[in-house]
Amino acid sequence: LAAPAVRAHASVRVSTRPSRAHRARAVTVVAAHGHGHGASMGAQKGFVEEMRRVAMALHTREQAPKEGKKTTDDAKKEQQPVARWAPTPEGYLAFLIESRAVYRAMEGVVGDDANASTYGKFKSSGLERTSALDKDIAYMCERFGLKEYEATGAGKEYADFLTALAKTSPPEFICHFYNVYFAHSAGGRMIGRKVSEMILDGKALEFYEWREHGGLDESLTRVRGLLNDISEAWSREEKDRCLEETGKSFQLSGQLLRLIA
Repeated sequence: LAAPAVRAHASVRVSTRPSRAHRARAVTVVAAHGHGHGASMGAQKGFVEEMRRVAMALHTREQAPKEGKKTTDDAKKEQQPVARWAPTPEGYLAFLIESRAVYRAMEGVVGDDANASTYGKFKSSGLERTSALDKDIAYMCERFGLKEYEATGAGKEYADFLTALAKTSPPEFICHFYNVYFAHSAGGRMIGRKVSEMILDGKALEFYEWREHGGLDESLTRVRGLLNDISEAWSREEKDRCLEETGKSFQLSGQLLRLIA
C-alpha cells in the first residue's frame, strides 16, 4: 500500500456482555466487504482507480464519508441476516473451507498454462491464499477436534461461477479477482482479527499473513500495476462490464462471511 491509512469496506464493532464464566461476545458487522484501496492510498491512476471508485460507492456515507453512496436503509436490509455474529469454531471452519474453494479456483485459472496469455501476469502475485488456508484448516481441525471436508456450499458455487466466467468474460473475472483479494487485505483482516480474539485466544491465522514476494504492500502495489496494464487493451464496453460486476462480487463474498456464525 502506498500509505498506511486504508479505507475498509468492512467496519466491525465488538460488543460484550458479562456472564458467570466469561463475557459472551458478538460481532456487529456494519458491512461485509473490505478493501485495501481507499482514498488515502496515495495517487492512484488508470483503470484501478475506476474500480476503486465503483467499489467505494457501494458503501454508505457512514462507512465511506467522502465516497459512499448507498443509503443506510438499503444497507440495513442487506445486512439484517448477519447483523450480529456469535462466531463458532464450526462456522469459522466452514468459512475457511468455502473460502479456500474460491481462492483455489482463481489461482487455478491464473496458474493454468492454457490461460497464460490472458491471466498469466497474475501468477505468483504474492496474494495467493490457498496454501495458507490449507494450514489454517488443519489447525482448526486439530484444535477443536473437527474434520476437514470439501466445500459444498457458497464457496463451491462461487468457485464454479468464477471458473466458468474466466472462460467467457476476462474483464468480469478480473473484477472478482480484484475485489476478493483486495477486500481480504483490509476488511477481511479486520474481521479475522476480531473473530480470532473471540474464539482463538487471539491467534493469528496464516490466512491473514503475507510473507512472499515482498509481503502484502509490495504485492498489492504490483498487482495494481498489472491490473492497469491488462485493462489498457480493453474497449470501453469491456471496462464497463468489469465495473458493473462489482455488485455481484460483493454479494457472493458476503455469502461466505455469513458462514462464520
